[in-house]
Amino acid sequence: MQDFFENNIAGQIASKLAERIIVGDIPPKTPLRQDSIAEDFKTSHVPVREAFRLLEAQDLVVSEPRKGVRVAPLNAHSIMELSEMRAALEALALRDAIPNMTKSDIEKIESLVEEDEAADPEDIISLEKLNRAFHSSLAQPCQRLRLQSTIQQLRLTSSRILLAMWRQLPKWQTRSSSEHREILNAVKTQQVDLAIDLLTQHIIEGGKTLSEMVHKNIPPDD
Repeated sequence: MQDFFENNIAGQIASKLAERIIVGDIPPKTPLRQDSIAEDFKTSHVPVREAFRLLEAQDLVVSEPRKGVRVAPLNAHSIMELSEMRAALEALALRDAIPNMTKSDIEKIESLVEEDEAADPEDIISLEKLNRAFHSSLAQPCQRLRLQSTIQQLRLTSSRILLAMWRQLPKWQTRSSSEHREILNAVKTQQVDLAIDLLTQHIIEGGKTLSEMVHKNIPPDD
């Protein structure tokens, strides 16, 4: 997760906490105590407070008056908002990326699809990393650094939701792998509009599925 944060003490703390939040080691709504975290990292409260600000900017924690900082709850409405934003921005990136893709770029994307198809369906952490790498590789050739950075931030939050719900979606991996293959085929044949339509549908439909699962399984935030 360090790619998302500066390589200073606050960034290192944020990176470690983000990883634990995303994989579910620190559950939603869990309070984060400055004293305890500062002691764990053998530092003062100042970089811990800065780490909290970095995490809040990624929607991984929330800060509340008189309650302090806690891990952000999973919310069905925010999942759809996130998915719609990702779909719009990743489509924009892909439209610019396809004309710039080299043979090496295509081979990298294809390799990720093949790894995804061959992966152990129970290895959720590896599958999520492959999923994130696939989407990142589609956007990388667009050469818009600010756009890519924004997409990465959205994807970080999306990863947390996906990992939280994955085990309750037994057919998710098969469907996701198949859709990745369809997107790759459209990219390889330079069918720009088709690739964008497939990518947009892939993200939006995935968001709907996750939103429905969160709505069914997680009580509303109080």
